[in-house]
Amino acid sequence: MRILFSIFFFFTFTISSVAQEMLDRIVAIVDDNIILQSELMQYTRQYAMQSKIDFSNHPEKIQQLEDEILKELITSKVLLVKAKEDSIVVDEKQVNSALDEQINSMIQQVGTQEKLEEEFGFPMRIIRKRFREQIEENALVTTLKQQKLAEIRISRREVNQFYKTMQDSLPDMPPSANLSHILMTPKAGGSARDVALKKIKDVQIKLNAGEDFSDLARQYSEDPGSKTRGGDLGFTQRGEFVKPYEETAFSLEIGDVSDIVETQFGFHIIQLLDRRGEKVHTRHILIQLPVSTNDETRTLAKLDSIREDILAGKTSFTDAAKEYSEDPQSSATGGNLGWFEINQISIPEFRQIASTLQPGEISRPFKGPTGFHIVRMNERREARKISLDDDYDTIHMWALNKKQNEVFTSWIEDLRAELFIKINE
Repeated sequence: MRILFSIFFFFTFTISSVAQEMLDRIVAIVDDNIILQSELMQYTRQYAMQSKIDFSNHPEKIQQLEDEILKELITSKVLLVKAKEDSIVVDEKQVNSALDEQINSMIQQVGTQEKLEEEFGFPMRIIRKRFREQIEENALVTTLKQQKLAEIRISRREVNQFYKTMQDSLPDMPPSANLSHILMTPKAGGSARDVALKKIKDVQIKLNAGEDFSDLARQYSEDPGSKTRGGDLGFTQRGEFVKPYEETAFSLEIGDVSDIVETQFGFHIIQLLDRRGEKVHTRHILIQLPVSTNDETRTLAKLDSIREDILAGKTSFTDAAKEYSEDPQSSATGGNLGWFEINQISIPEFRQIASTLQPGEISRPFKGPTGFHIVRMNERREARKISLDDDYDTIHMWALNKKQNEVFTSWIEDLRAELFIKINE
């Protein structure tokens, strides 16, 4: 399974006026499916941009890339034929949600819906129809691939044989750390809180008067990540949001709008758009609570006090994290973040702490991107040779991936042999 294959399961699009201006032609036929020159160019240009390949300076690389992507597009169409043959079903709500997210992203890219229509040269209903078909086809192929890969198992004997055969070429295990943390965010003082509360109440009045939620979110929300999408946060599952937001979201009926909800991020008004089991699709309007230096100083002092209590044996790190940490994804498990390769930790402050702490040590409070933390080094592993005894799970994963790649590639070749495939030179 070549690496380029992954681009067809990470479905994004760029707006290419070039594809609209050229006279389209069919470059390949797979059963009753066609691949157009514009489609091939679109994927090639996108992958080139992702890989930072300059069209003008490397025309030979672009041609090689186009040839490889055509092969992968053919593979994608082969899988689409098989998915339809097997009556694979995709969740219509997920398709619609992905479509909305894609359209909103493109509108954000160009500025307005009218500009997007101008770029494509079509009204929105045609744009949505074309993208929906592509998203649905991609979902069918992805589902089929996932089902096929899930069928592939590997025995312990096969893992042992993989290790024996590949041992000399397997990489060393880098330094790694198992970390726990306690996160606290500074809380705004009284006057700042009153100002923010008045702002959100004014928005609530406008909502109650019948103004559109999305329009108000774009105008007033202080969440930079969602305001341009009308406050839309997409689908999330339990544990991904802070408790007050999550509890409110899961208590609403579809279409309902909440009262004002306060979290450490500020004041929210939440609307439930859809629900699937333990997942909710919400949008919100956020008014942030501005914090002062004094607010930050109080938070640092509180974290330092918690650290001292842990060191004095008055409480454990796990219990303190459950009681005080504001990280919704780790507080319930005592703040445990799991294992990390130290040099792969993306947050510089955490990477620095992980490089210096010894097992059992707890850092001083420090400021990170989302608030203030104390971090405990639970366990540390230095760089070493990989072994079956210590790294079986990792070796098992590599061996399984290799087997899946081989089985899947062979299966694709069998499917190709059963279909009519023509490539137009």
